[in-house]
Amino acid sequence: MEYNNNKQDLVWFAMSAPYCRELEAKRLLDNRSIENFIPMCYKVSVKQNKKTRVLVPAIHNLIFVRTTRTIIKETKRQISILQYITRTDNGKNIPVIVPDMQMQQFITVSKTNSEQLIYLRPEEINLKKGTRVRILGGTFDGVEGIFVKIKGIRSRRVVVVIPGITAVVTAEIQPDLIEVISQS
Repeated sequence: MEYNNNKQDLVWFAMSAPYCRELEAKRLLDNRSIENFIPMCYKVSVKQNKKTRVLVPAIHNLIFVRTTRTIIKETKRQISILQYITRTDNGKNIPVIVPDMQMQQFITVSKTNSEQLIYLRPEEINLKKGTRVRILGGTFDGVEGIFVKIKGIRSRRVVVVIPGITAVVTAEIQPDLIEVISQS
């Protein structure tokens, strides 16, 4: 079954597919022509003493789905492994919706599948110490994030954050490609 999403109502839902079934959820969503995104990365896999690079989900159980509220409710009934990631608001659990601009920047960084990318949980980084910046040129042209020092990494990096869900740390960026965004 194919769905016709109304462009005005499309939003990115942060969702979970427990027990590492995010790729299965992706396949089922793709079959329904529902836009989705799983951040992927390369890992070294060893089978029978043979090493190979394999593209795997960077964050298990996480999938972002871009659709309308009506379609996601219907889809969740048909794809039981999909669950909302929620935040609490006045005692109610509200599905986490990621703003389009933030999601596009996260996708821009994540789609490079670079081995230098680092994915962090929100509690693993102190963004209060960072400076808001925009990258000018190169692979990450136009991406905005926080320029911070990451523990265990020599140089400062730009971090693109989806609050409460995850953050992705870019590969090293040349200082002349970084513009400080004024804090108004």
